[in-house]
Amino acid sequence: MGFEDTLGVSARPSVWQTEGQNSPAAQVNVASSAFGQAFSQAWPVAARTPKLGQAELSALTEPAQAGAPAPDVTRTVASGDTLSALVKAEALAQGVQLSGPQVMRMLQRVASDNKIANVNRIFPGQQINMRGLVAELNASPKGQAASAVALATTVTTTAPAATALQSFQSSAAETTTVASKSIQPRHDVLDKTLARAVAKGFIPANEKNDVRDKILELAKTHHFNPDDFARMTLMESDGMNPRASNARCHGIIQFCDGSDRGAASAGFAANPKAILGLSVYQQLHLVDKYFGDVGLKNKGPAGLDDLYLSVLMPSARSEVRTDAPLSIGNNQAKALYEGRDTSAPMTRQSILQGLLKNAADRLGQTSVLSGRLQAIRTAAYEENTPQLQPVATRLR
Repeated sequence: MGFEDTLGVSARPSVWQTEGQNSPAAQVNVASSAFGQAFSQAWPVAARTPKLGQAELSALTEPAQAGAPAPDVTRTVASGDTLSALVKAEALAQGVQLSGPQVMRMLQRVASDNKIANVNRIFPGQQINMRGLVAELNASPKGQAASAVALATTVTTTAPAATALQSFQSSAAETTTVASKSIQPRHDVLDKTLARAVAKGFIPANEKNDVRDKILELAKTHHFNPDDFARMTLMESDGMNPRASNARCHGIIQFCDGSDRGAASAGFAANPKAILGLSVYQQLHLVDKYFGDVGLKNKGPAGLDDLYLSVLMPSARSEVRTDAPLSIGNNQAKALYEGRDTSAPMTRQSILQGLLKNAADRLGQTSVLSGRLQAIRTAAYEENTPQLQPVATRLR
């Protein structure tokens, strides 16, 4: 169902925050060998061993004992705190910066450990036990590397060792910079849709990369083009407006009311409008479950028409002819019907044309649309036109 309502979107704090990827722990992982080589050359073992006590030397050279219990770490909820903010704060205290997806995973861990049924409902004064989180962070390669580097940098060094440490830090910074500039796959329509969503206040700027990564993950899992996902949301929610609603359907892909509809699949049958309180990143996890329930990945590489029909009416996918009328009512966006006439039939071809034109109009790309539409018309003509056999064959 096309997005028809214009909703004001107020700035609001988001549960899911995105952190940078260039943490000290990440730098250690990519450049620890460079540090080891520089350190060894600048300061021979015989010269540096007396400077370290046995406990410090063991901490640097021996792995953590398996099964060692994590210390009890408890955080007290203050007014205005969110559980995700407490999780990120504890991770930072352990020397680890979490991305949005990692925050979600750790959040569920802490909620489970503390028997919190709703991660959005904690209260001032509540005690949150972080022991399980700390154990998991310290067991990870990043956590171990961060602990080792924190100890190493507190040791008093001579001038050659300090030079080695400086060399290591420079190498790590350069390596991280190169990694951060690695080329990502181009998805022009998706990227323009995300930029537009940020400008409109649909997605906080610091969550855009996590949203993009999640869409790419969904595309890989369910076999569709990320740009087509953007086109679908441009029709359904004006391009990922998490608060888009027409009273019956809600969110970025319009999860609809009903016992067998999208809201129920996403786990919101009792209160579909609660979806409107979730961020785009959170709603994408509901999209993942919904696409799994309707079997999108079983359609093979799904085209834009199959992707959209999976959202609009999955049963209509059984009609595969591009020009055949689909069993869909006349209460959809008029751009989806033949000739933009709601009394005319809706076909796969009209859906494709409507989605492409709508996306081009919203993104200001109308001038580049004609070639794509012509290709669709040509493909539809060839698919529905009987192919003549060669003359020699027909005469037999």
